[in-house]
Amino acid sequence: MKRLRIGIIDIVSRGPTRALYARIMNASLASIMPQVIGVWCQEQGHEVTFVCYTGFEDLLTELPDNVDLVFIGAFTEAAHTAYALSNLFRARGAITAIGGPHARCYPEDAARYFDYVLGFTDKDVLCDVLRDCSQHRPAGVCLAASRQPGTLPGVRERWQFIDQTLRKAPLLKMVPMLGSMGCPYTCAFCIDAAVPYQPMDFEVLREDLRFLRTRFKRPLVAWHDPNFGVRFNDYLDMIEDAVPPGSIDFVAESSLSLLSEAHLKRLKRNSFKGVLPGIESWFALGDKSKTGALVGMAKVRQVSEHVNLILSYIPYIQTNFVLGLDTDEGPDPFELTKRFLDMTPGAFPAYSLLSAFGRAAPLNLDYQRSGRVLPFPFHFLNNNGAMNVRPANYSWRRLYDLVLDLTRYSFSTRAIFRRLLATEGVTSRWMNVVRAVSTEGFGRARYHREIRTRLDSDPQFRPYFEQESGALPQFYKNIVRQDLGPLMEWLPEDALYHDPNAYMKAERSKDVVALV
Repeated sequence: MKRLRIGIIDIVSRGPTRALYARIMNASLASIMPQVIGVWCQEQGHEVTFVCYTGFEDLLTELPDNVDLVFIGAFTEAAHTAYALSNLFRARGAITAIGGPHARCYPEDAARYFDYVLGFTDKDVLCDVLRDCSQHRPAGVCLAASRQPGTLPGVRERWQFIDQTLRKAPLLKMVPMLGSMGCPYTCAFCIDAAVPYQPMDFEVLREDLRFLRTRFKRPLVAWHDPNFGVRFNDYLDMIEDAVPPGSIDFVAESSLSLLSEAHLKRLKRNSFKGVLPGIESWFALGDKSKTGALVGMAKVRQVSEHVNLILSYIPYIQTNFVLGLDTDEGPDPFELTKRFLDMTPGAFPAYSLLSAFGRAAPLNLDYQRSGRVLPFPFHFLNNNGAMNVRPANYSWRRLYDLVLDLTRYSFSTRAIFRRLLATEGVTSRWMNVVRAVSTEGFGRARYHREIRTRLDSDPQFRPYFEQESGALPQFYKNIVRQDLGPLMEWLPEDALYHDPNAYMKAERSKDVVALV
């Protein structure tokens, strides 16, 4: 096999930013798979240049020169940045490949701009790309393993890429680790719900934790598991065997159903500093919140009591909600969330607007079949820039009234001050304040207010939102142009538009073939 010059670009930020929270956190939000691809490429004897784009670099000057093949990892909100980079590298004669959530969710669209579109990627799939390394145009080749890889290079093997990225982090330096893949829960909107749960190699994890203590006085590890603690005792046994309790700080996304008081005591003993459980809805998804058939105010009371218990053991908690679900109707879901915040002042609320990310979940087929998916540009599909599913029980104006009211309530001066008083630890306190006054609080309230105002005043908005017109409002075009900056000239002309029903059409095509 020819020795290739390979570039790997992990896109954390969809474009340049100066947001305070992004300055603190973006370098710690790097993905694991781009680093894995780098390790595997080097194992095959290739030369690798790695770039993690956090939004604070001059990306055009950081891009690798004279490369044969470029791998780009991107979430859907960064798809336009990825498409522009692919176009630029293709003009320089390189072959391009995209992986990550966007490639899994929108392979048909990504294939318009890349030579390779990678779904589940194991070493065999990667080696197929490295051996072929040829142009596939106008439509790229979609490649995927039958399942997620069983093993991945650990922190020690990925360290050169982790270290390079964390040097960009001014304060918090979170090391990404993965203890498991897939999820045992079946939340209909989640990309991990259909992925079989599998633990990673405990011996690799054990050695990685020991390795980190040789690199930091007190490491901070962010578990990237879709749901940490499914095999709770096995994982905590491994951690306790690997390092002395309290020598490494941890942050993890988990579910309330796994955070019993006995488990919380053990997490505290092992220095877990933050957890991010999903509440999602007051009228559905009781399994994750360990509330069973409880709904409404009864669920609020039980969840609030549970979250306050968690806060007595773990200083930082982010509670995740999805707004606009089909099970929601009227003001009650929003008012109940306010009551939850009143009863649980130490919790930082993270809100997502209901979004359908292409092939991410089977439920998206139902939305597409019912004609409810809007073709908002990928740039805005980050759970807050746009809700691309027409709400079942709200008008757009009414929904944004409620979303804006809840956002203002959640990040009012009173709410920020109460959250500050109810939070223990300096780091947790200033993190909550920074998030509230930056893009996730004040910034999001401004943005939602702008959308709500334009639903009344901008003649392009209502027809687009009501699916009466496919003409994208100039407001959104201007944001893309501003965010991409110099990369805008490399964005293909038709890239702002995609088929929101591509998943449904592909499934229909498979049905036709099966009948024939």
